[in-house]
Amino acid sequence: MQTISITPFKNKLNSPLTKKGITVLQINLGKRCNLACTHCHVEASPKRTEELSPEICQQLIELIHKFPEIKIVDLTGGAPEMNYGFKPLVEAARATNKQVIVRSNLTIYFVDGFGDLPEYFAQHQLRIVASMPCYLADNVDKMRGYGVFDHSIQALQWLNKLGYGKEPNLILDLVYNPQLPTSEKFSLAPEQTNLERDYKMFLQEHFGIIFNHLFTITNLPVGRTRMHLERKKLYASYLQFLESHFNNDTIDHLMCRDQLSIDYLGNVYDCDFNQMINLPAKTVNDETLTVTKLLETGSLDLINEIQTAPYCYGCTAGCGSSCGGALI
Repeated sequence: MQTISITPFKNKLNSPLTKKGITVLQINLGKRCNLACTHCHVEASPKRTEELSPEICQQLIELIHKFPEIKIVDLTGGAPEMNYGFKPLVEAARATNKQVIVRSNLTIYFVDGFGDLPEYFAQHQLRIVASMPCYLADNVDKMRGYGVFDHSIQALQWLNKLGYGKEPNLILDLVYNPQLPTSEKFSLAPEQTNLERDYKMFLQEHFGIIFNHLFTITNLPVGRTRMHLERKKLYASYLQFLESHFNNDTIDHLMCRDQLSIDYLGNVYDCDFNQMINLPAKTVNDETLTVTKLLETGSLDLINEIQTAPYCYGCTAGCGSSCGGALI
């Protein structure tokens, strides 16, 4: 085990990291997925069976109806579409005029039983945020599995035919993740605007694909990314690299400031990464927070201070990183 010599994240800040008003509810429906990507911080795979229960699903639907301040319901996994409760949550959120984001791996549309998804997404005007860690086939297949690139291209062409990337209510965004490092020659994600231009030119020229935005997301040392770094004996040095690129200007824009992250058991976290290491959100009274407690108190504003960990440097390095890409 490597010795980690970095500044505790909260000591880097000028003041405690606190919540703003909650506007985003991010729900991880479970760990079931048709892929097992090498960089997955959730450690999802076809072998995982953890997923939302009917009881927690009903509580989440009640939460969506109860709090009009929630503007966005962000559904993730695993492949969120494979896990219990996906369509009921979509329909509850759309019925209350909230934007729904589905974090899709694109290849799920070619799995038996899920071929209706593109049309379903278009019908309900879901915003699709799709994993596309590179526009080159070899790099994508190396990270996500053989044949994933070809299926992803077919899926994007399918979505374009339905109006995604073209019609204003059918938004299609792609996500770039850097390749996992194999040496201490670390680098941050390329500048988002320039990389988006390169993606758009390449995908349009070679495949006739168009999309709205590209999000560059740093690989945080959590889940399989952490396992990879530890195998290569790079975990400590990667954290130190991220700390050395800390940018205080990102703090005001961090995704944990205005969102709650909910797991398939109904526990509440400040972000999806904290969820994966079981670092729960805490109330003002230092109690762990659940969906049940949110409903009982009738408030989303129960968190005193956001829980932090060393990997928070990944969200604050350079231009920053979030589920919506670069922060500044």
